Amino acid sequence: MMDLLRNKVFFAVLLVAVISLYSMGADRDPLPDFSGYSDVKQKKTAFFNYMLPLVSAGNQLIVEQRADLEEMAANPDQLSFFQRRNLLQLADRYAVEIEGVDTVEGAGNQQLIDQLLLRVAPLPPSLVLAQAAIESAWGTSRFARQGNNLFGQWCYQKGCGLVPLRRSADSKHEVAKFDSVAAAVAAYLHNLNTHRAYKDLRLLRAELSTAESSASGHQLAQTLLYYSELRQVYVDEVQAVIRINKLDGYDER
Repeated sequence: MMDLLRNKVFFAVLLVAVISLYSMGADRDPLPDFSGYSDVKQKKTAFFNYMLPLVSAGNQLIVEQRADLEEMAANPDQLSFFQRRNLLQLADRYAVEIEGVDTVEGAGNQQLIDQLLLRVAPLPPSLVLAQAAIESAWGTSRFARQGNNLFGQWCYQKGCGLVPLRRSADSKHEVAKFDSVAAAVAAYLHNLNTHRAYKDLRLLRAELSTAESSASGHQLAQTLLYYSELRQVYVDEVQAVIRINKLDGYDER
């Protein structure tokens, strides 16, 4: 019975995710040709102006999901049918184990909600913008232009993306292709909110976030040691892009 329920939940969440991705990206223009800018300042401004609405839209979906969880947290033992269904969908979407959770009786609800609140949270726009700039060479990389991939996400099924030109003979990964930049943003946000490599980011974000303020991109960047093989050099670069371009101002809006 639980397997059947999980399967139904999975397909429901998948459908919602697909609809959300298309609604986020369908009305956006394709990635502009940022290589046409000769003035570096104008190029950066154009890049940030293009990306920021997509980042805001991706974060807004997460904010709405988090608001639902916070409402559930106020009375976790007496959830409505729709709240129980939503809780299971979010657990499946954010890869949180539901074994032993009985949403009807309320057993384990609070623990499940607490785990989800660590994952279902927005990311500072400064961090997203800085990583997009670095990973996509300000929107001009081959992977950005041909695959709408501005964050360097990999995939591992043959034909799922673009094969790196310098990929070693024994490597099988490809750089994922997306139908839209909005879909790439959503995948990036989900990656940082769920992958075990970024557990420290999620813990630090929760530790630094209060009702009055949230963790900054510069602060969270220190947890990205495993985002790149460059390790600390990459972290330093992300923080430098945030600082030089004054991206922390976007976190306060």
